[in-house]
Amino acid sequence: MDLPRHLLDVRRIYLEPAVEGFARGREILARFPEAERIPVASHWKIPELREGAEEDWLDAKRGALVLGVKKSLTCRPNGRSADFIAPSTSNGCAMACAYCYVARRKGHSNPISLFVNIEEIAGFIARHAARQGRKAEPNQVDPEAWVYDLGENGDLSVDAALCDNLRDLVATFRALPNAKGSFATKFVNPDLLGYDPRGRTRIRVSLMPEAPARLLDVRTSPIEDRIRFAGELHRAGYELHLNFSPVVIHEGWEAAWRELFAQVDAALPDTAKQQLACEVIMLTHNAELHETNLRWHPRAEDLLWTPRWQEEKISQNGATNLRYRAGPKGKLLARFRAILAERMPYCRVRYAF
Repeated sequence: MDLPRHLLDVRRIYLEPAVEGFARGREILARFPEAERIPVASHWKIPELREGAEEDWLDAKRGALVLGVKKSLTCRPNGRSADFIAPSTSNGCAMACAYCYVARRKGHSNPISLFVNIEEIAGFIARHAARQGRKAEPNQVDPEAWVYDLGENGDLSVDAALCDNLRDLVATFRALPNAKGSFATKFVNPDLLGYDPRGRTRIRVSLMPEAPARLLDVRTSPIEDRIRFAGELHRAGYELHLNFSPVVIHEGWEAAWRELFAQVDAALPDTAKQQLACEVIMLTHNAELHETNLRWHPRAEDLLWTPRWQEEKISQNGATNLRYRAGPKGKLLARFRAILAERMPYCRVRYAF
């Protein structure tokens, strides 16, 4: 599919020197023959994308594309969304969710960066999976397969509108008997329905109630469209899971989630319900992102910044963030799970935090 111009209108392509030596790099460049090409030493070190003023944030997201070569190939143990975090084929995003943690690390504009050495990345994942052998014991990630998270720092459904990296990854996992790929998405891309995953790729469709989504999930697909797309993904052969994230506490939050669960229940086919699982992730925020949002999207902070309910935490990556206080958070999670069990009793919670 062609991305709508309000979401991505590539006018500048920042590219590392080696990009044109890869077929995928040449393919992407050929798609945007009119775009200015700006050589850079590293896809991470582009000051005008990291240091731009907040009012220029969305313009950079819309107009800039970064192409690079993924140099460090590792599969990190995870245990939450997946058994392993695979080497990424991209980072950054055309969307602009107000709570996004990637922007804290890469800079506020955080446009899409695509890695063009897809054959190396896919081959590395396949060899890693082969070394794991058969999964000896079931865990909350999957009872049989080793699951690899493919989209930790972006949305692969958006990336798939720019190149075939995701199609190639789906094909890789289609041929692996002991492994599955997995990624979360907030974007409806009908092209994914033709990738023939044969159950070896898990898509976690991210959902939250419509009202907070309109405020917080900036530039994403509408919730109603995502719910419909979830059923289509299941029918196309993907393993369908849901990602209820982030759970933001506000006045009327319980009723809002009840309504969302009713919408999902009405839309999903019975065969999808029989295999459905979800992850539940409470809001994690950050003081630096709070200050950025106050200058760029202050209304979002009415929901995200509630210090009387939040406390500092050290995240897995070592960053200091804010979460709901441990005592109330446990009660809120229990209440969330009770509402889910009432409305969608067939939906297994893989993990919640």
